[in-house]
Amino acid sequence: MTLAYVQEWLSLLGRAVHVIAGIAWIGASFYFIWLDNHLQDPAKADDRDRGVGGELWAVHGGGFYHAQKYRVASPPPVPPTLHWFKWEAYTTLLSGLFLMVVVIYADPRLTLIDPSVANLSPGMAIASSVAWLAGGWVVYDLLNKSPLGKNDRALAAVLAVLCALAAYALCHMFSGRAAFLHFGAMLGTIMVLNVFFVIIPGQRELVAAAREGRPVDPIHGLRGKQRSVHNTYFTLPAVFAMISNHYAWIWGGEWNWVWLITISAAGALVRAWFVARHKGRPSPWLLIAAAALLLLTAYGERPWRESRATPLLVSPQRVQAIVDVRCVQCHATKPRFEGLVAPPKGLVLEELGQIELNAARIRTQVDSLAMPPGNITGMTEAERAALSVGLLGMGDGRR
Repeated sequence: MTLAYVQEWLSLLGRAVHVIAGIAWIGASFYFIWLDNHLQDPAKADDRDRGVGGELWAVHGGGFYHAQKYRVASPPPVPPTLHWFKWEAYTTLLSGLFLMVVVIYADPRLTLIDPSVANLSPGMAIASSVAWLAGGWVVYDLLNKSPLGKNDRALAAVLAVLCALAAYALCHMFSGRAAFLHFGAMLGTIMVLNVFFVIIPGQRELVAAAREGRPVDPIHGLRGKQRSVHNTYFTLPAVFAMISNHYAWIWGGEWNWVWLITISAAGALVRAWFVARHKGRPSPWLLIAAAALLLLTAYGERPWRESRATPLLVSPQRVQAIVDVRCVQCHATKPRFEGLVAPPKGLVLEELGQIELNAARIRTQVDSLAMPPGNITGMTEAERAALSVGLLGMGDGRR
């Protein structure tokens, strides 16, 4: 059993845990936000006297549910069993860090470094990655604890600017794929540490005060609410960045940092619309703005080599020769590139027929500069242009 094979299995198991935990965490978070925004005043005076601040009736799975939320100022005796929602978040972060080690740090030359962006050494690339994940939290937390944290609108504006700057910096430090991944990982790390350092400790203090019969300091609830609001708006940008590695035409282009910003902003706007909808005040302008950003991205990332393609003919044999030298190291039945036990995405390009069948897919990767990753096989610009023109002919019948 080879080390590469073990690594593939660890990656598979890590991704499964990461996705499952992420679904459980985000699903629970979205549900409680929806629940909180749909609470109504208690119908019974007895409930109000017991400290119930809001209630909601729902039907699901063939049964009726009655949820009640108590006012912090006058909670009832705390029941012996309380369900806490924290391990979903912690497991998401831990499994994500595990994947960073197994998938990214195991071979930073392939996953982190693009010499055309920044000629980092493997050690420097890994150290920079860790610094971004840790530093993002430190800067965010300090801003929240500063006087700026008392002004939600001003804080939101500053965080938006810092996120845009982070997108630019990441895309000028790592490969496009790694830059997008780190942007999402940075937001995800902030979200989980909000739970660990602020939200859960605040809830523990609330429970302790209720059990001891002493007043609850409202600052814990205010801080937890603020961080929860931030988390809900970070969620969709983080999810987008995490799944973006499937779409090289987004992260592989020259202006990838712009599209990272626009699509992340669109995700935040979509989430803002849902939150407003829960409160019964949905604004169509939020969705219109999100749609405009997505259309801008789609237009800006349209295949750009169409306009640059020359009328010169590039023979299939020339295309195959370039692929043999620059691509088949990985895209072979038995890859020769160290650390690969199977061709990426199952794509084998050893024969001309296989190249012709996947011409459109290959051309997207070549035009976006996504492949070869970090140009690790040294494809020249002349080869890339010739390959693009030749694949265009294969894909639509033009020569």
